[in-house]
Amino acid sequence: METDRKHIIEKTWVNVCRFLLGVTFIFSGFVKAVDPLGSFYKIQDYLEAFGLLSWVPPFMPLLFGIGLAAIEFCIGVFLFLGIRRSMASWVALLLMCFMTPLTLYLAIADPVSDCGCFGDAVVLTNWQTFGKNVVLLIAAVFALKGRKLIIRFISHKLAWMVSMYTLLFIFALSFYCLSHLPIFDFRPYKIGTDIKAGMEIPEGAKGDVFETTYIMEKDGKRQEFALDNYPDSTWTFVEAKTVLKEKGYEPPIHDFAMLDLATGTDITEQVLADSSYTFLMVAHRIEEADDSNIDLINEIYDYSVEHGYHFYALTSSAQENIEEWCDRTGAEYPFCQMDDITLKTIIRSNPGLLLIKGGIILNKWSDNQLPDEYVLTDALDKLPLGRQKQVSDAHTLAYVLLWFAIPLLLVLSLDILVVKRRMKKQAEAAQPSGQDATDNKP
Repeated sequence: METDRKHIIEKTWVNVCRFLLGVTFIFSGFVKAVDPLGSFYKIQDYLEAFGLLSWVPPFMPLLFGIGLAAIEFCIGVFLFLGIRRSMASWVALLLMCFMTPLTLYLAIADPVSDCGCFGDAVVLTNWQTFGKNVVLLIAAVFALKGRKLIIRFISHKLAWMVSMYTLLFIFALSFYCLSHLPIFDFRPYKIGTDIKAGMEIPEGAKGDVFETTYIMEKDGKRQEFALDNYPDSTWTFVEAKTVLKEKGYEPPIHDFAMLDLATGTDITEQVLADSSYTFLMVAHRIEEADDSNIDLINEIYDYSVEHGYHFYALTSSAQENIEEWCDRTGAEYPFCQMDDITLKTIIRSNPGLLLIKGGIILNKWSDNQLPDEYVLTDALDKLPLGRQKQVSDAHTLAYVLLWFAIPLLLVLSLDILVVKRRMKKQAEAAQPSGQDATDNKP
């Protein structure tokens, strides 16, 4: 009796660990898959922090990001459904054995501020990430140790079908979001965002607290002073150091600034206050931008001039790169300088296009989805294109689940109605005791 009780407790605990790992890996892999360029940028940050960026071919971080998303998602699904138990448990443990010490180093050294384990969907500090990984590492150990106790939801005979479909689904999702735009936008520049409102600091919110100290020198001796004990004129100033003592409120949008390269002036307020339409072409690195659809961009610029709309190209590239782009593409639109990270955050396409009005983002297009002459047939206020695109994360999630969960439910129904019933009859015929012939399958 006591042995049965221990077995039930052990089986329950193993399956709790299995579900914890499964849900976490599914979520982590999914949010990476819907934003493959976000994973690419984060991996580049890691490589740059460790001084390895110049040693790695440019395409490798992107392939690694897509591959990691696929591995995490598949392992999560396998653990959740109880298929490929040995392989899934081993891979989960190996991933956690690698990630846990890595995130400990990140927490101590702080080379990057966010590990990016959940993309932009959930941003954790490095210490929070390390704590999360310790919990998952413990769960992975127990899941591997008790992998034979993991309850199956799909029989061994149909596991291959679920495995192949899961792999196909997650790769198809990644490449769709890579060629278009992420189907979920977790960043502060999503459609419907009021950029100006996102830059405001609420009344009463506490700002950053900085402390400035002064290095002074007298008779060959240097000493550090604060402002309240600043020395007399017999000391010579050497340098000042300012450090952040306490982090205050930071608005969701804090780095949106447009510098007009033609005039050298900041036109941010002017653009965000414009009650008419404005097209913003975003190319964070103009020298790396895809020019295969440049004719469409030039046509949109001509359309904006014809109807009196503003059109600006935003980039972080140097003047010579901009001039080379203009010579190659015949671009006549004005360019503005903006921070590279900000441009990568605004849209995951190089180039990409935004339509804003009064500082509100009405629509976003990758260079593969640009509106053409068959859409731009009249003034924007007379076209559906001139109204804010309706985006519903709930509808998008339901659509994704339709493509992934419904086929799995069909397989599960087939498994229950046909395969498991047939296996049960075969087991009863071969083993009168009724022992489950599949219980010991890996």
